[in-house]
Amino acid sequence: MITHTVQVENTSGDLQPEEQLAWKIAHLASESAKPHSQTLESDVKDMVRNRIIDNAAIAIAAINEAPVVVARTKALRSEGSGGATVYGLATNRRFSPEKAAFANAVAVRYLDQDDTYLAAEYSHPDDNISPLLAVAQHMNVTGLDLIRGIVIAYEIQVALVGTGNGTGISLHEYKVDHMTHIAAATASGLGSMLKLPTEQIYNAINFAVHNSISSRQSRKGKIGSQKEYVPGYSAEIAIDAVNNAMQGLMGPNPVYEGVDSIISRFLAGPESKYTVQLAEPDKDRLRNIMITYPKEHSFEYQGQAIIDLAMQLRPEVFQNGGLEEINTIELRTSHHTHHVIGTGANDPEKIDLRSPRGTLDHSIMFAIARTLEQGEWHHERSYQNLKDNKRLSGLIKKIVTTFDQQWEDRYHSTDPSIQAFGGEIRITFRNGTVIKGEKAVANAHVYGITPWGRKDYIKKFTDLTDNLVSKSEQTRLLSSVKSLGNPKEENLHGLTAIADLNPLVNAGSQGLY
Repeated sequence: MITHTVQVENTSGDLQPEEQLAWKIAHLASESAKPHSQTLESDVKDMVRNRIIDNAAIAIAAINEAPVVVARTKALRSEGSGGATVYGLATNRRFSPEKAAFANAVAVRYLDQDDTYLAAEYSHPDDNISPLLAVAQHMNVTGLDLIRGIVIAYEIQVALVGTGNGTGISLHEYKVDHMTHIAAATASGLGSMLKLPTEQIYNAINFAVHNSISSRQSRKGKIGSQKEYVPGYSAEIAIDAVNNAMQGLMGPNPVYEGVDSIISRFLAGPESKYTVQLAEPDKDRLRNIMITYPKEHSFEYQGQAIIDLAMQLRPEVFQNGGLEEINTIELRTSHHTHHVIGTGANDPEKIDLRSPRGTLDHSIMFAIARTLEQGEWHHERSYQNLKDNKRLSGLIKKIVTTFDQQWEDRYHSTDPSIQAFGGEIRITFRNGTVIKGEKAVANAHVYGITPWGRKDYIKKFTDLTDNLVSKSEQTRLLSSVKSLGNPKEENLHGLTAIADLNPLVNAGSQGLY
């Protein structure tokens, strides 16, 4: 691996393209597509297939949610103008790739149950899959090309987020949304998948990064629908960026190191310095996808281990008199969990059961209280019938989160045996009894007590699509995924599931589309 230093140039023109981060990313992407490049390892290709199953599961489960319905209307107007498919619809119906990618990416993100990777920045790397699949279908590439493109997208996004030892570019620290890293990764993956030269991928990255800078207000207060629309916008931006570059257009550069670039004007400023670790072409294996982690529960990733822990403590709660006997609940945890989704956010919306789902699935107080109340975490039931639930409302207000340096240190550790995204829960009852427990990582995490394999992704798919997708259609989708990469059997257009048991909802009112 090569660690690259990224800093703002003193005056415009100081850095040649080959010295810029965007070029170095583009070079890795283009070299990976050449015949002499290293063959992807079988477990890496299998993980790509797992994540395609995962995307289908969560996209179909959200198929009739209002934001997903609205996003789909955008694609429906493009029918017949491209070769891409849309989740829920028959696979012989074809749409414009950027519109299909938008609709599919929104559907995948809606439940907040897609895969995750956390370091200097936060990310859902599978945001890259929808645009790559749509363009792959439209351009009739091979399954191995698609797999490679997805692997490269994961490789680049994880590198930008950080791979340890202080590497990575933090966006959230300066209230910039993580869409910027998604767009760069998608443009890179598309370039590799389409076997574009380094210069074209470089220009695509420059276009994509420049046009994907937005604030994190999308994750504050009444979050609304912007959060799940982020990967849709990113997908469109990246696809347009690649199209522009393929037609010979030059993107704004240096997009990272320029005197008026993202780093200089939106992040740490002209005097700052970042490091990004990239695989060396033809020498290093492309395995960053293997250090990303799935979500078992439809909730912000920092809540995954905490939900598992609350489930673990629940029997003891009822052995001590139940929810009504609880006096206080304290979660000792990392800075992010406390300040972003905990009481340290000082956000009253996070303890208000009238708040939209996009706010509640970023409230650790809600996660703990709802898990203790229900004894499960369900992508639908956990968010239903909330407004008049006085017992739950009272329980949420008994929960406080506190910053704990131990958990903060573990959160930022680069040692997999130490790194943690959980915390310690202490429940105090009215009679003074205290029960407590801690959990470092979610059960499904690669270092959790039940790390996920193919059977778990399949179970998630069948559970989430039950009553929406027939058994025969579930079997067909899984067969299409299994054959991906086999030229004699693969069918890229079969990688989006059809909701054949439940009619798709149309938008309730007419917009521009």
